[in-house]
Amino acid sequence: MFSIKDLSNYKENNRIEAKKAETELPKSIWETYSSFANSLGGVILLGVTENSDKTFDLSGVNNAEKMVQDFWNSINNQKIVSVNILSDRNVQIIEVSKNKEIIKIDVPRADRRNKPVYVGENPLTGSFRRNGEGDYRCTKSEVKNMISDSLDSSSDMLVLTQFEDFKTAFDMDTVIRYKTRLSNLKPNHVWNDIPVDELLLKIGALAKDEESGKIHPTAAGILMFGYEYEIVREFPDYFLDYREKLDETTRWSDRVVSNLGEWSGNLYDFYFKIYARVTSDIKTPFKLKNGFDRIDDTPMHEAIREAVTNALVHSNYYERRGLVIEKSFKEITISNPGSMRISVDEAVSGGVSDTRNQTLMKMFALILIGERAGSGLYGIHAVWEENKLSRPVLIEQFNPDRVVLKLQIETEKSAADKNTTTVTTTVATTDKIMEFCSVPRSRTEIQEFLEMKNKNHFLKTYLTPLLEKGKIVMTIPDKPNSRNQKYKTVH
Repeated sequence: MFSIKDLSNYKENNRIEAKKAETELPKSIWETYSSFANSLGGVILLGVTENSDKTFDLSGVNNAEKMVQDFWNSINNQKIVSVNILSDRNVQIIEVSKNKEIIKIDVPRADRRNKPVYVGENPLTGSFRRNGEGDYRCTKSEVKNMISDSLDSSSDMLVLTQFEDFKTAFDMDTVIRYKTRLSNLKPNHVWNDIPVDELLLKIGALAKDEESGKIHPTAAGILMFGYEYEIVREFPDYFLDYREKLDETTRWSDRVVSNLGEWSGNLYDFYFKIYARVTSDIKTPFKLKNGFDRIDDTPMHEAIREAVTNALVHSNYYERRGLVIEKSFKEITISNPGSMRISVDEAVSGGVSDTRNQTLMKMFALILIGERAGSGLYGIHAVWEENKLSRPVLIEQFNPDRVVLKLQIETEKSAADKNTTTVTTTVATTDKIMEFCSVPRSRTEIQEFLEMKNKNHFLKTYLTPLLEKGKIVMTIPDKPNSRNQKYKTVH
């Protein structure tokens, strides 16, 4: 029998919509269908009433079969809704009690190629999304972004004809640094000996305008190599911000922003300005290569590099609020403008690559930065699990579109805090053992008292050190490895 408890997974992010719908489909169902499809997905319940305290009453619908048929007729009518993204398995008639049925409609997140999903025949007035309060009508900017993301072409290959001469729009020192890095990393690459302008054409930083036949910077080129004051001519809300707070007495211990005119302000230089800062005090185990050289580039460093690069190449630089990276002793938060082009589950599973700015991705990958396309978040999760750190948190926000990745880190200071906590916990547990053993106790009795299942951990961390320090002694019999062996506190 169906229970409303089955829907507990949908309560987060307001992904349940209950509609009484006793005798016919409510007109508002299409706004909710649009909002779920354009957001994170959700479930629509027909024949259910939501009370003011957020509980549900299962009132049921009359003639569920007919209502379902009306639903399919309507959803396949493009004058009512733009696209049908459902299949038979998404719509269920559920018996909740004798002679009482409800209809459950699971609306998945729409593929970006089908967005925006809209009501009626005008996407600008009929597109909806979901937030904490319910369905809301999308802004013109949101609709424009969804339409842009629905295209298969990479948005950063747009030819920017307003820039006549790339040598004035680009910081040529940045270009030379890029070319030099490529030569150093790949000394035999066929592009090493070609002129700079030809290299920029090869990597997609320049392209020919089809109408005039002239060469101009692309969106990727201006973002990667341009001066900030030129970048904002095409991307008015472009802003890069790195914030570091490692001292509680100051607002920011370190900060790098793109709009001060002290450096170029482009993506390439931003990456190299902040990467060393982001990873500077990440705890690094002492390992040697060939017995001599210390290995400083750990899997965690690699994962953070991937996370930073992913934010740079997945951002929608037309969107508001810019790209922000914040670092404290215990956490790195990477927040970039733009919605996700795949679901969170697909991103975590790995193997699916749908980069918003494919040309930028290729530019970075060519110099061996972020080269593992499609496995980034999956790899990050694996590294964090291996290091026994809290699972990375990925949040997608709307209006404005934004993706936030939170990474717990272990710096030297956070490790020291962790060790202090461990020592405090160990002392407290030791005191418990000594009090408990004021009368002779067996090893099993002590473990059960402490609720410790791991015998080896218990022996190594607690029992053996207490014996070695003479704080407890073995009693009856005074013989190692005896099943009847007991321990007593020395007073």
